Amino acid sequence: MIDTKLLESRNFLKEMDPRLKIISGFLYSFIVAVEKKFLFLIYLSALPLFLIIFLPDIKNLFKKLIPVNVFLLFLWILIPFTYPGEKTSFFFLKLSEEGIRYCWMITLKANLIVITTTLLLSTSPFLHIIHALHHLKLPEKLVNLFYFFSRYIPVLNRETTRLRISMKARSFIPKTSIHTYKTYGNLVGMIILNSYNRAGKVYTAMKARSFSGTFWTKNHFIWKRKDNITSLIFTLYFVTYFILKWLQ
Repeated sequence: MIDTKLLESRNFLKEMDPRLKIISGFLYSFIVAVEKKFLFLIYLSALPLFLIIFLPDIKNLFKKLIPVNVFLLFLWILIPFTYPGEKTSFFFLKLSEEGIRYCWMITLKANLIVITTTLLLSTSPFLHIIHALHHLKLPEKLVNLFYFFSRYIPVLNRETTRLRISMKARSFIPKTSIHTYKTYGNLVGMIILNSYNRAGKVYTAMKARSFSGTFWTKNHFIWKRKDNITSLIFTLYFVTYFILKWLQ
């Protein structure tokens, strides 16, 4: 999820306090998820459109949206034909108008949430995001779990790559056969076994260093004047939304 191009460039998004990013992203995602009217979703789309201005390479963002919309394509194939409601004709097909409207709503919401959270969270190093979660008083065990994810998922990826290379060195060619299924089963088993062994070594090393459950950091976040301005802008944006909802 981290965008290296955004991390390397100096821009408004990168310099935002990660705590503000997490709070704003969570609040925005919650509001978009529960909103039921297209008119208000159009207003809510103003935030991601504004954030895209600071994106140096928009192609990278579209690549992140491809898996999301591929999944949504299956909803478009199923829901318009199965959703109850008034039917409309499209060539020789009978589609539900409510189902089509429902699909549009899901598609718009999913893309707005993914774009906004990606632009907010991918512009900070993952360790900064974890540090911000600690400042926001999330359970310490959960924060530590996120830290271990960030540290050891690349290690597991390298281990998987090593095992795959060793399989190719033994002339393994995947096919639809029992031998292939057994080989992949053994691959998964080796990954789990190596992960278990590595976890034991890490646990022993941490105990030897008197680890007490807290990762101490030397540098902490400093709330700057620009963060006051940014938080004010976000506050006005969300307050305007709630006022419009109240006036409808």
